[in-house]
Amino acid sequence: MNTIAKLFLSLGAISGALGVIIGAFGAHGLKSKLSDQMLTVYQTGVQYHFYHTFALLAVGLLALKFQSGLLTSSGWSFLVGILLFSGSLYALSISGIKVLGAITPIGGLFFIIGWILLAVTVMKSA
Repeated sequence: MNTIAKLFLSLGAISGALGVIIGAFGAHGLKSKLSDQMLTVYQTGVQYHFYHTFALLAVGLLALKFQSGLLTSSGWSFLVGILLFSGSLYALSISGIKVLGAITPIGGLFFIIGWILLAVTVMKSA
C-alpha cells in the first residue's frame, strides 16, 4: 500500500473514531447543558464531520489506484474543512462565543475545494 493511501485511510479511521466520541459526548454529556439551538449547532458539526470522514476514506481508497497531487490536496482540504467547520461549531456550541461562527464558512470552503479537487482528479484519470 502506498504512503498517501495509508495516510488518508489512517486519518479517516482516526476521524471516524473521534466523530463517534464527539457525537456521543454531545448526546450524553451535553444534552442537558446546551440549549436546543446550540445542541443543533453541535449536531451539525458532528454530521459534517462524518460526511467528510467518509470523503477522507474515499481519498485513501482512490490513492490505491491514482497517484495525484490533486487527490492529495483534496484529502488535505477535507481534513482542514473538518477542523475548521466542525471544530468551530463544536467550540461555538460549547463556549457560546459567537465570533467562532465566522470560522465555519472557511471550513465549508475547504470542503467545497476538496470535492472539486476530487472531481478533477477522477475526470483527469478517465
